[in-house]
Amino acid sequence: MARFPKALTFDVVGTLIDFESGMISALQKLCGVAIDREAFLTAYRGMRARGQTLPFPQDLKPIYQELAAHFGLPADEAYADAFVYAAKDWPAFEDSVDAMQRLGQHFTLVAMTNTQRWAFSGMEKTLGMPFHDSITVDDALCEKPDPAFFGFARGRLSRDGLLQGDILHVAQSQYHDIGIARKLGYTVCWIERRKAVGGFGGTIAVENLTTPDYHFSTLKELADLADEGGLKLLYS
Repeated sequence: MARFPKALTFDVVGTLIDFESGMISALQKLCGVAIDREAFLTAYRGMRARGQTLPFPQDLKPIYQELAAHFGLPADEAYADAFVYAAKDWPAFEDSVDAMQRLGQHFTLVAMTNTQRWAFSGMEKTLGMPFHDSITVDDALCEKPDPAFFGFARGRLSRDGLLQGDILHVAQSQYHDIGIARKLGYTVCWIERRKAVGGFGGTIAVENLTTPDYHFSTLKELADLADEGGLKLLYS
């Protein structure tokens, strides 16, 4: 029988924080050059799919250094470092702050992010400090879609009496979140931020989309459903 969730777990970068606009804005501000948004995101996505050895967003440095020549960016290491540290100031999507405030009136909100704690701390402030708890790559020592990240989160939440069957997982990335969360038995909500644009942008592509339990293009739609009392767990 379907029941209401007690907690919502969130991917942060791409779901709540607009990393695509954040990266393009940082490049234009730091380097003073015009960037073809979709061309850069396609190149960035290709490098992401190759895998990185550094944690995010430290791994933006070698990505910047490799893409600099192609996009006419300064090759100086200081620019690469500045591009990395701009991540803590990436903007939220325009609906994120209000929607998270509203969702927090109904549920425990928990961040599950592949981002390092230092960068997440800036993002959390941008979002209005909505989270009751947060799990970063520094905590889990692995990155989604590794099932171990979800296992670490389940153990952490169990301290507060929250079990997997109490959780709705909310995310933008089919690759990092939706596919693996569904495989692990979570009820999932896909926030398809690029629905109007199409394509995968800066997010690693998947061959086959996982059908979510809830599918919206904005977080506002999820908050609206919660305010109406219609948000329920389909797997518990």
